[in-house]
Parts: sequence; structure tokens; C-alpha cells
Amino acid sequence: MLTRLLPDRFVLLLILCVALASLLPVTGRAADALHDVAMVAIAAVFFLHGGRLSRSTVIAGLTNWRLHVAVLATTFMVFPLLGLAITALLPDSLMSTALRMGVLFLCVLPSTVQSSIAFTAIAGGNVPAAVCAASASNILGMFVTPLLVAVLFGAGGQGVSVDQVEAILLQLLVPFIAGQMLEPWIGPWLRRHRKPLGLVDRGSILLVVYLAFAGAVVSGFWQRIGAVDLAVMLAVDCLLLALVLAITMFMSARLGFSREDRITIVFCGSKKTLASGVPMANVIFAGRDTGAILMPLMLFHQIQLMVCAVLARRYARIAEAEAEAASAADARATGHNAA
Repeated sequence: MLTRLLPDRFVLLLILCVALASLLPVTGRAADALHDVAMVAIAAVFFLHGGRLSRSTVIAGLTNWRLHVAVLATTFMVFPLLGLAITALLPDSLMSTALRMGVLFLCVLPSTVQSSIAFTAIAGGNVPAAVCAASASNILGMFVTPLLVAVLFGAGGQGVSVDQVEAILLQLLVPFIAGQMLEPWIGPWLRRHRKPLGLVDRGSILLVVYLAFAGAVVSGFWQRIGAVDLAVMLAVDCLLLALVLAITMFMSARLGFSREDRITIVFCGSKKTLASGVPMANVIFAGRDTGAILMPLMLFHQIQLMVCAVLARRYARIAEAEAEAASAADARATGHNAA
């Protein structure tokens, strides 16, 4: 149990990047050069995502449209509404503008792919539907997330511009489409080498996080963010996750989904992606306090991993207990009939 509650290696690397940026922030020409490298790396990540995603898997999962509507509604409607309500109720003295933006940005991001599928599989859910739902969420998120940012932040003059939306599409969507077009040729090779290529995913995120926090440190980030701010963000993230988990569990049961589909909705609907969120924030909030904006997402990423790991194991134990009870009942019925 303790090992499942500890941060995973990637989260530890993220913490090290924040620490390194705090102690040795890069500036000037070196920062510009690293920024260019990060842009290329991010484009490569989305190209690889497009190339790895099997079209047959997507087509197979598209038939369960009710499940996908439930996941997308949770991801792009329930989450933003909860984020708006929570940030509106918090007094200004408890959360800065940048952190409020970070919470709202977290709420409009798409779901994760890898962890959603992994936890669904552990819990005994509908894995093909999870693959399709998580993938659809990420693809739509390239359009929906910047639009929701424009709507939620626009009233305060903090929305995204047409140029920023265009930059997102060019940097993220175009490489993804290129990868999908080449999937019949490169897909099998990419899927066979998933682990080594995963280093590109994580390496690009680490680089962008380092750059974001280096810029924040130079602008006085740690002088503005204290222990109270971190405690408030932690409480907000925990509240968000608890509310979404409760809503997905209750509504999926009320709508009559099967046990396998309910599990898929819970795990795909409650996640928020760090892999897509970091590069999107780098484009959408260019020139702003990106380090503070990313902080709620980084905390939420670790919280969702810990909570959902425990929840997935609980689902698995319940399924095992039910299977054992059914087997025992069948054995008793067989013995009774024989007698």
C-alpha cells in the first residue's frame, strides 16, 4: 500500500526539475535555445502519438457512443463548472490570479491516455472503450481546450488569441495528423518500441517544466508563492478529484451502464493530462506566469495517480470476491443437484 502512495519516478523527476530551475534558472540566449529544442521535442511527441494510435482500435471503440459522451461531458463540462464554482467561492486572499488561472486551465484539459487505460485494465473495466475515449478526449482537446480557455478567461481579458490557437494547431495537431497518416507504415514499429520512445514524451515534458519554472523563478515566483498557497492548491485539487469521482460513479450507475463501462467512465472522466497540458500551457500562456499556472496541474497529476491506484485495486478486489462467491455458489448448486 505504501509504495502505491509514494510519488512515481516521473513525478520525482518533475520535482527535481522544479528544484533545478529554482537553484539554476536558465536565462538569455541559452533559454531561447532550450525553448526552440522544447518546441521541436513537443512536435515530435504528438507525431509519435499519432503514429502509435491504431485506427482499428479507434474504430472498435467508437460504437459505444453513450460511454464516450459521458466521458467527454465530464472532462469538458463538469470539470470546468466545478472549477468555476470553486474558484468563485475562494476569497482573493487565499489564491492569486495566476493560481486561479492554473485551476481553471487544469479543468479544461483533456483526459490522460496511459494511466486511464492502465487503471481501467487493473480494475477490470472496458479497455477498448477506454483506449478510444482517452484518445478522443486528447484529439478533441486540441480544439476544445483553447476555446474553453478563451471563454473562461476572456471576460477578464486573459483569453487566447487567434494566433495562439493557430500555434497550438500547428505545433500539436499537424504533427499528430502527420503521424496518423503514416500509421500504417510506422505504427507497428512504434508500438513495439513504446518504452524507449516514451523517453521522448517524458523528456519533453521535463524540459518544458524546467523552462516554465526557470522563467517563473527569474520573475520572483517563490517570493509570491508560500506554504499557504501550496496548501490551498492541494485542498482544491483533492476537492476537485473527489467531486468528479463521486459524480462519475453516481451518474454512470444511474444511467444504467454496465460494471465494465462504469469503471471506464470513472477512470477516463476523472483524469487530466500532464503530457498535453504542459505544452498547451507553454503556448497559451506564453509571456505569463507559466510556472504558477502549471502548479495546480502538477499537484493534481500526482494526486490522481495515488487515489486512482488505490481505487483500481479496490475494484479488482471486489471483482475477485464476487467471482469467488459465484464460483462457491455454483459448486454448492452442483453438489445439491448431485445429491
